[in-house]
Amino acid sequence: MKTILLLVHDDPGQEARLQVALDLTRGLNGHLNCLDVSILPNVAGDFYGATAMILEDERERESANRSRLEPRLAREDVPWNWRDITGELSECLAREATLADLIVVNRGLDTILSPDMRHVADHLLHDTKTPVFAVPDTATSLDVKGHGLVAWDGSDAAGAALRAATPLLVLAEKITIVQVGKPCGDASAEDAAAYLSRHGGRATVDLIRERNDDVGARLLAEVRNRRADYIVMGGYGHNRLREALLGGVTRTLLRETRVPLFLAH
Repeated sequence: MKTILLLVHDDPGQEARLQVALDLTRGLNGHLNCLDVSILPNVAGDFYGATAMILEDERERESANRSRLEPRLAREDVPWNWRDITGELSECLAREATLADLIVVNRGLDTILSPDMRHVADHLLHDTKTPVFAVPDTATSLDVKGHGLVAWDGSDAAGAALRAATPLLVLAEKITIVQVGKPCGDASAEDAAAYLSRHGGRATVDLIRERNDDVGARLLAEVRNRRADYIVMGGYGHNRLREALLGGVTRTLLRETRVPLFLAH
């Protein structure tokens, strides 16, 4: 995991994304790809050339944003590059994700202001093969040597997340694998711990036998009680229709988690 793709856009979640991406890139000895997206407006009717005027304002804001951030990046001890692009956030990121190992976005913004970052994470998980690191907008840093919590259910998605996150997990001083209820596949939490051990990671397994209907709430409680620094889990283990109808653990964590969330689908 060496190439970190960072969404750059002048919104309330940008500072959190930037700080976490810098810590990730530094800890992994990686390279930071900054993609500054000017959002293409969707104006019904386009009266009096409104689309062109709004887009010009957006591009001016992002140009000023670049002028503020580039001197800061130059002082950081990570290699980086910058690209400007215009379009819809998730589509622009998806196009750039082909040679990225991880995409850093927000899990959702707690402010009512747009853009809808939870939609961006949803889209990237379903339509790319690149894992997503979804950051709460309150984040100020990421302790890559801290406590990584793996939410395990034995699914293919959980396995994909664990494999993708292994370069990050092996940096952690503490790894906890939490399994709520019975696994939905053949791979147990102990199997996941054994996999990590072959890469140099030492994990503790906690099997929570009782299972209620709100696994997401239980995982959030485990993160708080264990003071985990980030979560690794498979995103959207069920099909899109079922997730849309029933919600699901992924949506709960994208809406409520207070620590960064590593997701793969």
